[in-house]
Amino acid sequence: MLLTIIIINIVYVSLFTVRIILVMKSRRLLASLISMLEVFIYLMGLNIVLNNIDQPLNLIAYCVGWGSGVWLGIRIEEWLALGYSTVQIVVNSAETSLPARLRDKGYGVTSWTAEGRDGPRLVMQVLAKRSNEKKLLQYIQEFAPKAFVISYEPRFFRGGFWTKRLHERE
Repeated sequence: MLLTIIIINIVYVSLFTVRIILVMKSRRLLASLISMLEVFIYLMGLNIVLNNIDQPLNLIAYCVGWGSGVWLGIRIEEWLALGYSTVQIVVNSAETSLPARLRDKGYGVTSWTAEGRDGPRLVMQVLAKRSNEKKLLQYIQEFAPKAFVISYEPRFFRGGFWTKRLHERE
């Protein structure tokens, strides 16, 4: 019974985590379908634990399953890597070849000169699929190891290089 409780909670909490991510990514239909399966599994597991509440090991199994489910849900989200990342890169020299190198790798790069504390800097903004973010960060590390890098997830974008590429694929 302990193993059943652990497995049920791992599945439930993993689905819960994925559903929350899908809601944040505005994937309404898939999130709704997952939530139906999620609540069914939750109620089954809760029923087992509540019917055997007098056994403390069941509660411990429930907690172990919950924690394991959170860990697995995060791993699933990392594997899915839904959406896009915007990476802002700041390098010390405006005379860098980094924008051209990133463009050669297929990334859209917008760059401009900015004023830093110690003089002019080159700022670049790159939009990439989240599944390609690690590869992009590796390129930046290889070509500009001292660059200042910030990564964040945009919720909406329109126009520009990416929109044209997305419409070409449709």
